[in-house]
Amino acid sequence: MSTLRLRGRPEPGNDRQTADNGNDNGNGNDGGSAASNVVEALEDDILSNVLKPGDRLDEQALARRFSVSRTPVREALRHLESSGLVEIRRNHGATVRRLTTAELIEMFQVMAELEGLCSRLCARRMTATEIDAIRRHNRDCEKHAAANDHDAFFAANNRFHEVIYAACQNSYLHDEAVKLRNRVNVYRRHISFQPRRMIRSAEEHARIIEAIASGDEESAHRVMREHVDLLAGSAADVLLALEARDRE
Repeated sequence: MSTLRLRGRPEPGNDRQTADNGNDNGNGNDGGSAASNVVEALEDDILSNVLKPGDRLDEQALARRFSVSRTPVREALRHLESSGLVEIRRNHGATVRRLTTAELIEMFQVMAELEGLCSRLCARRMTATEIDAIRRHNRDCEKHAAANDHDAFFAANNRFHEVIYAACQNSYLHDEAVKLRNRVNVYRRHISFQPRRMIRSAEEHARIIEAIASGDEESAHRVMREHVDLLAGSAADVLLALEARDRE
């Protein structure tokens, strides 16, 4: 398995004090963007083993590191808690936690069924305009895969799946799929760093599009489930490698 790529981040030695004065960050930038930057940097640290299970995440130290107030840091830690990467306990603060391999596989099993059902319903209900949209998003996936642009690929991949969630025309299914996707997305993002995974994913998308466009509900359900099952295997590989490093 390839070594996980680290996203650029502020230098840990940046100790510029930032007051927690109600501003979203120390630079005047959008607070949501500041929190997102903290989330992505900490995700990379956790999934590349820079931060290990049990490591404490001090809000004040993180605020200094990223030159933001504690408000976006708290928001980032809550997001990481919802993804299973951080545990927040009253009077103890936040510590690093990773899902176990078993937990992750269980989540992907549910994800496969939810996305499979979305795909089945899309084969019945998706409009020509929506089919054009997923074709366009997958062309973007192919382009970014060829350029080895992981971040752009991940964004295009999310847009591809989001159209399928919306086009199934079942609001409850849509909401549950999005909720679970948000929990596993950090692992899906790191999977794309593996050699050829982006190219294979775009090829799998093409089969999903073909099944939906032809109105073949059974095939649409099956190929989407296979797509997510393959992601589950790759995600498990990521966690197993990290667990092995923890034991070293």
